[in-house]
Amino acid sequence: MNVSFKLTILGSSGAIPAYGRFPTSQYLNIQNKHFLIDSGEGVQMQLMRYQIPIHKIDHIFISHLHGDHYLGLMGLLFSMHLQKRVNDLHLHSQKGLDEIILLQLKYSKSSLNYRIIFHAFDAAQIQLLHEDDVLTVHTIPLLHKLPCAGFLFREKTKQKKINKEKLKEGMLLQHIAQLKTGVDVLDDMGNLLYRNNEYTLAAQRSLSYAFCSDTAWNENMIEQIRAVDLLYHEATFMEEEKDKARETQHSTSAEAATMAKQCATKKLLIGHFSARYRELEPMLAEAREIFSNTELAIEGNTFELPS
Repeated sequence: MNVSFKLTILGSSGAIPAYGRFPTSQYLNIQNKHFLIDSGEGVQMQLMRYQIPIHKIDHIFISHLHGDHYLGLMGLLFSMHLQKRVNDLHLHSQKGLDEIILLQLKYSKSSLNYRIIFHAFDAAQIQLLHEDDVLTVHTIPLLHKLPCAGFLFREKTKQKKINKEKLKEGMLLQHIAQLKTGVDVLDDMGNLLYRNNEYTLAAQRSLSYAFCSDTAWNENMIEQIRAVDLLYHEATFMEEEKDKARETQHSTSAEAATMAKQCATKKLLIGHFSARYRELEPMLAEAREIFSNTELAIEGNTFELPS
C-alpha cells in the first residue's frame, strides 16, 4: 500500500493536560511535506518521543491564541535554534502571536539562527494560507470565544504514472514527462508520437484533511469541508454536558459525529477531551452511534490515508 498522507496525534487534551494527555498538537506529512498543526505544551517532547524530525517542519499553523494551542511553541523554536536550524520557518497565525514571540526574544536577549516568516490571517474568512506543487491549505472559520480557524489541507491533482512495461527504447525523458501530465506527445510537425492512455496508468486519488479546532456547532463550514477524506473535530464534552459546551463554545462528541455525517466525510477523529473524562470509550461510543467510522485522536495514534 502506497501511503503519501499520514497524520500523527501529539496532543489530545482540552485546556488542561490530564491522564497522560497533552494539549492539542498534530503532525501532518503529505507527500514528504511536513506540517505542525497547533503547538500545545510539551510539543517538542512529543515530537522527540515519536521520532519526528523537527527540522523538516517548515510550516506551523496555529488555530487560535488560547494557551493550550500555542504555549509549546517557544520551547520548540528555541530548540530549533540550539540545534542550528538555518532554514526559514513559516508561522501561520492570527495577529498577536508575532508580538508574543518578539517579546520573549527581547527579554531573553535572544536572536534565532533562522528566519521566522509570519503569515497573519483573518479567522473569520476563508483564506488561502499556503500553496505549493503538491497541495493547498485554507482556513476554516470556526465559532469560539476567541477568533479561531481550522485548516483544510487538499492535495492537488496528481500526475499519471508511467506504465513501465509499455515504455519503448529510445523514448526521450521530456516525452515521458509530458505523458505524466496527461497529454499526448506530438512531434514538431504536430504528428502523434505517443498516445497518453497507451503509456500511462491512472493518477492516484487526491486526498484531503480538515482540522477543526475549538468550535461550537458550526453549520457554516459544512460545504467547505464536504466529502473530505479525514475530519478532525473537537469533542470536548459528552451530550450530558451540552450546557457546558454551549457556555464554553465547544462541541460534544455527538455533535462532532453529526458534523461528520452531514459533511459526508469518510473518517472522523475526535479530540480535545475535557479533563473531567478519565475514560474516553464512552465518548467514542456516543460518537459511533451517529457516525460509525470514528476514532479517538489520542497521543501516538497515526492515521494513514492510502492513495
